[in-house]
Amino acid sequence: MQVWPGQSYPLGATYDGAGTNFAVYSEAARRIELCLLHDDGSETAVELRETDAFVRHAYLPGVMPGQRYGFRVHGPYEPERGRRCNAAKLLLDPYARAISGSIAWGEEVYGYHFGRPDSRNDLDSAPRTMSSVVVNPYFDWANDRPPRTEYHHTVLYEAHVKGLTMRHPDLPEELRGTYAALAHPAVIGHLAKLGVTALELMPVHQFVHDHRLVDDGLSNYWGYNTIGFFAPHNGYASGDRGQQVLEFKSAVRALHEAGIEVILDVVYNHTAEGNHLGPTLSFRGLDNASYYRLAEDPRYYTDTTGTGNSLLMRSPHVLQLIMDSLRYWVTEMHVDGFRFDLAATLARQFHEVDRLSSFFDLVQQDPVVSQVKLIAEPWDLGEGGYQVGNFPPLWTEWNGKYRDTVRDLWRGQPRTLAEFAGRLTGSSDLYQDDGRRPLASINFTTCHDGFTLHDLVSYDEKHNEANREGNRDGEAHNRSWNCGVEGATEDPEVLELRARQMRNFTATLMLSQGVPMLSHGDEFARTQGGNNNAYCQDNELSWVPWPDPGKPAPVLLEFTRQMVWLRRNHPVFRRRRFFHGRPVEGTHDELSDIAWFTPHGEEMRARDWQAQNTRALTVFLNGEAISEPGSRGERITDDSFLLMFNVSADPQEFTLPAGHGDRWRLVVDTAREEVLPPGSGPQYGAGDRVTLTGRSLAVLQRPA
Repeated sequence: MQVWPGQSYPLGATYDGAGTNFAVYSEAARRIELCLLHDDGSETAVELRETDAFVRHAYLPGVMPGQRYGFRVHGPYEPERGRRCNAAKLLLDPYARAISGSIAWGEEVYGYHFGRPDSRNDLDSAPRTMSSVVVNPYFDWANDRPPRTEYHHTVLYEAHVKGLTMRHPDLPEELRGTYAALAHPAVIGHLAKLGVTALELMPVHQFVHDHRLVDDGLSNYWGYNTIGFFAPHNGYASGDRGQQVLEFKSAVRALHEAGIEVILDVVYNHTAEGNHLGPTLSFRGLDNASYYRLAEDPRYYTDTTGTGNSLLMRSPHVLQLIMDSLRYWVTEMHVDGFRFDLAATLARQFHEVDRLSSFFDLVQQDPVVSQVKLIAEPWDLGEGGYQVGNFPPLWTEWNGKYRDTVRDLWRGQPRTLAEFAGRLTGSSDLYQDDGRRPLASINFTTCHDGFTLHDLVSYDEKHNEANREGNRDGEAHNRSWNCGVEGATEDPEVLELRARQMRNFTATLMLSQGVPMLSHGDEFARTQGGNNNAYCQDNELSWVPWPDPGKPAPVLLEFTRQMVWLRRNHPVFRRRRFFHGRPVEGTHDELSDIAWFTPHGEEMRARDWQAQNTRALTVFLNGEAISEPGSRGERITDDSFLLMFNVSADPQEFTLPAGHGDRWRLVVDTAREEVLPPGSGPQYGAGDRVTLTGRSLAVLQRPA
């Protein structure tokens, strides 16, 4: 076999049409072998003799796409000094573009013998571990263009590749649960009709099913256990020798053709290697101390993620890995943005969360990454980890305070209206001081983590027994309300109330300033039976139950569509600037851009906001007083709206305020089971009285 010197950059395996360049970083290694793996179980070892700045490299003519490979690192095994090199462990390439196989758990993939954590284990891991794959980088993107949907037009839809598609009746069985299923017209058609503009995929980076879960007959369904930051997860493809790359690209291309962006949920805060008792799969064996944040005793790991380890965010090699990965997914895989899991960990350059950490500096100046959507989950499990509102101006954030406030509102917690008013109008208390706008707030009431929308109104307590952890896992304080009965019931009054509450949550989300995010299946009232931590449930408990295509669409689906399109059609619900609370200069309207009224039609005063028993209010949104101009400098005008909220259990009479419009038409009423067809709602005049059912909201429209 010919071995040429090759190049130290780019890292990973790079196929050029005639052969492949291999490059891998390790400061700890004394010697590294590249092992080409054959289908008969044998391997050909090639020593990487060329070294530049601790990057070992070689070029192998004739090595083609589909070739499996791994690394064996010869170097010190001194856990007490943070070094864990062991040539008996076949290691994945951190830059592998595809990964083949899965782990057959056994003592071979660990660096120690079970029961003796201080021992050294020299059993060969190759027969039981995964392997890296050389991929063909060439792909016909045709006329693919990123949709580049602006945030104020964005409606996010969080989904799991398998969970979204596994039970779809119109999909061929061989496509279900795959990237190819995302590209199917039945799935894309549903998203487009719903009004979704961006599909936020739960982790698709190659991940590992934890040893404990496999032993319990479960799996890491959610995928927050990454081992390959460049490789699409092979379990969602028809094959694992590069097919996963082609099929993922094809899905992105099809979604883009429909005008739908693709955003990836990425897990750069930790890896699947876990704590000091975890397996040796890649980073640990290559250069443990360079990749991981070690404790004061370097045998152990600092863990702010709850998974056993945290990546070392002050290491230039870790930062390079993350930035190279992000750029790769944008430039080569054409994704449109990222949602960063436990993003506060990425800001821990030392101990505290630092909004000026090196990671944010790199993102800010990067000409590729800075131009896509960047969404932070702004917390982790470490001290001071809850950082909602504290990320840099380039970022948007999952707004956990919005979620909590809206849940408290509709379950009837006292004195939440003032807090709710701030969340409804874009959370200026969180985002205005640093120059951000309402669109920095990613609003959600449910997501993958926690109750589904159906379960949020059906359970007071979590029911996670299927996870086999004694119901100890998952959040205990869900701010949920079961409407009087825990779990399934046939009581028609309870069922009607639950249906109304689901409409309340959906309508509130779409009427709020910021960027709304739906959770897959909530439009069908999907249930997980009260399980609020279904991370290990790769079965019908988690998969979306699509409705029978031969039957009428579910009422909640039609209502959700109505609310999404109401928002999309009316810029007053998706403003790019915060409300002023006064008339807007340069407009002919003397009314304030927003006004708040008691149910009696009188403007809210301080005592009204502070009253313990305040359970209702009316909000006036002035479509004639939108301060921000259009993309060409034109003035934006819209219809005006009255939003009436009754969060008490009893009916409430509302008086329409005087001086803010003479004629109003009802367009949304969550107390109605059926959607109001356009133009069919009753009309009202100023001073008229409208009675709202307990725990309901209504929207009235005044044409411009």
